[in-house]
Amino acid sequence: MSSMVTRFRPRFIAKSPVLRLTTAGSLSAVILTALVTAGITSAVVRPAQPAAVKVSVAALARGNTGNALADAPGRGAHWVGTWAAAPQLTEPGNMPPAPFTQDNLVFADSTLRQTVHVSVGGRLIRLRFSNAYGGTDLPITTVSVAMPLGGQAGVSAIQPGTSQAVSFGGRTAIDIPVGAQMVSDPLEYPVATGSNLTVTIYLAAGQASNSITSHPGSRTTSYMLAGNHVDDGDLPGAASVAHWYFLSNVETWTAKNTAAIDVVGDSLTDGRGSTTNGNDRWTDQLFTRLQSSPGTAHIAVLNQGLGGNRVLNDGLGPNVLARIDRDVLAQSEVKWLIVFEGVNDIGTADATPAAQKQVAADLIAAYQQIIIRAHAAGIRVYGATITPFGGNTSYDDPNGYREAARETANDWIRSSRQFDAVLDFDRAIRDPASPREINPSYDVGDHLHLTPAGYQVLAAAVPTRLF
Repeated sequence: MSSMVTRFRPRFIAKSPVLRLTTAGSLSAVILTALVTAGITSAVVRPAQPAAVKVSVAALARGNTGNALADAPGRGAHWVGTWAAAPQLTEPGNMPPAPFTQDNLVFADSTLRQTVHVSVGGRLIRLRFSNAYGGTDLPITTVSVAMPLGGQAGVSAIQPGTSQAVSFGGRTAIDIPVGAQMVSDPLEYPVATGSNLTVTIYLAAGQASNSITSHPGSRTTSYMLAGNHVDDGDLPGAASVAHWYFLSNVETWTAKNTAAIDVVGDSLTDGRGSTTNGNDRWTDQLFTRLQSSPGTAHIAVLNQGLGGNRVLNDGLGPNVLARIDRDVLAQSEVKWLIVFEGVNDIGTADATPAAQKQVAADLIAAYQQIIIRAHAAGIRVYGATITPFGGNTSYDDPNGYREAARETANDWIRSSRQFDAVLDFDRAIRDPASPREINPSYDVGDHLHLTPAGYQVLAAAVPTRLF
């Protein structure tokens, strides 16, 4: 697993090291080199460095800080993803409300406060911000983290005295190029397992485009207010939306045996039908199950669901074959991948025998590609069967051609032995009296998505022994 992480990490963080010595930092390094040469080795320069992370004099003198964390207490620890939200291009209906969206300008002189629900905890954290779909560079002026008031998700207030600044190579302001992401410096900020974290950013200039990066299906309330209010205890009068913008990952520095499950899915994984600010998606409830046993309590869960997503073609967000490198292979310490997608491919293909036969065959070929690529990175892959959609006005067809494609795909998932294990969500959630439909007890009402109780059934259908 460690070799896989080494292989993919440079693409995303090699240009944003733990400490980047700016002009001032370089001058400090020159002075420090002179001190070392003179035999004075007690001086240590640590620009924007967490107190718990010690950087050796020799490393600073060489300008080599890439292994700075190796000198930290607990050398057996490593970085693990603890929260994720797959980025996508923001649709017009999910843009920030006026005045935070103007013509080719978003979040000018604006504060954005968001909360996220971490899985495993750790004593250090770092954040990833994405400009994957931005039309221009993304200039972020200031970032801070804090504990939300009362530890709650989706609140605008933070607990007094908990706010800390986040830096990037020792700098507080960054410009993220088009299509890129940036990883923050490590911050000594212990977070508890299963807790909520507040991230507040201020953009002085804003992003000069109406193409921006977000995760619309946050099911968590975010707040925005004109002016710089990064360190304010609350944001009275702030506008609110249930979307995340720019923030794509939180990682923790934690025990060496900690690893992550990465879940690639559509709106059923993204949590449509779950409770806003309730964190009761099936992935959240799976994490709760894992926490109940000492043998699995060290496992993180990364939800990479995208509403409307498809395996084969772009839709709401890039297709799975296009995003697996970013959303799975580039994530820190992923050991298991769950693939729970395909219903949108079937439901948007023409309801004809030929079209449905083709989409089923193409889905099977795509699953094989996902398995091959994940296995090459040392990741075990578990396939989830496609859940029923009988009675859904958009996807169900009177001749049952789409149902036949679903059954073909599910038969292959169950019997091909290509996946390392099968999660039979279809059998778990279907109506015993009418197997092509969701059990009415778990149907949110559209005959496609589930209630929180239905998502609990999916979580319970995952054998924890697989991890």
